[in-house]
Amino acid sequence: MQSWRKWEIGEVSIEDKQYPESLRWIQNPPKKLFYRGNWNQEILVNCLAVVGSRRVTGYGEAVINKIIPGLVRAGLTIVSGFMSGVDSLGHQVCLDSGGKTIAVFGCGLNQLVPAGNDKLYDRILDQGGLVVSEYEKEVKARLWTFPQRNRIVAGLSKGVLVIEGGENSGSLITAKLAKRQAKPVLAIPGPVTSSQSAGTNWLIKNGAEIVLNSDDVLKALGMERLHSRHSRGEKIHTSGVECSEIESRIMEELSKEPLETDDLSRKLGIDIVILSQTLSLMSLKGLVEEKSGRYYTGSNAN
Repeated sequence: MQSWRKWEIGEVSIEDKQYPESLRWIQNPPKKLFYRGNWNQEILVNCLAVVGSRRVTGYGEAVINKIIPGLVRAGLTIVSGFMSGVDSLGHQVCLDSGGKTIAVFGCGLNQLVPAGNDKLYDRILDQGGLVVSEYEKEVKARLWTFPQRNRIVAGLSKGVLVIEGGENSGSLITAKLAKRQAKPVLAIPGPVTSSQSAGTNWLIKNGAEIVLNSDDVLKALGMERLHSRHSRGEKIHTSGVECSEIESRIMEELSKEPLETDDLSRKLGIDIVILSQTLSLMSLKGLVEEKSGRYYTGSNAN
């Protein structure tokens, strides 16, 4: 295991041209970033921080599986903190959707925290993502390093989406840092009876933008024009996979709920033969998966 160790650790200084521009202007910017992966300016252009509780609920998991695939299709890079719960699930669903993700560590890059994220570390790198840290490679995590890391999570991103979090959740720190950086703070409303939604409901009550779907996120980030290409029938590229108009319509419908071919044909008004042929091609591309007679978007089949 730990094949991620084969990746060399690179460095980017604040004086370097390739240093993320959005980080230069935050309070106390890191003087140097250490990274594993292929440093590519393209991955840093449209980033969204997805954060939340380490004790993610079934509701939180359902929200992540519903929203993140649409954000990946729109070209967003998902940034998070690699910890258990919302962080790890956000990274995983992004990768399952064919996207790229950036993990910001609260320790050195030779430290694996949490220990169970060994395979996730590998996947992020193998699928073209990045792991970054401001700490030297052997620095161990401390209680203070995680809040310190959060300014980088917010700084790399166009906005922060909080999925779940209690009243004292560390994700609220990231949200406050984003607000201080004049970036949108977005939050998922949750049951008033759930302690894990107390933080997000508080954020909404105090001015955060409410998010019910991926379109709400794109609108808040000013990216709805890009997303509207779906409805105009233009071909788009989704994480390197070109989608036609009919494929985009199918993906949009399946993002709402899994459907059998007959139901999908009726909802979209597409001939069953043409639909079946298209679904077969989409399966080969990894855009959809079939399970027990129903089709799912690629990340929601399990």
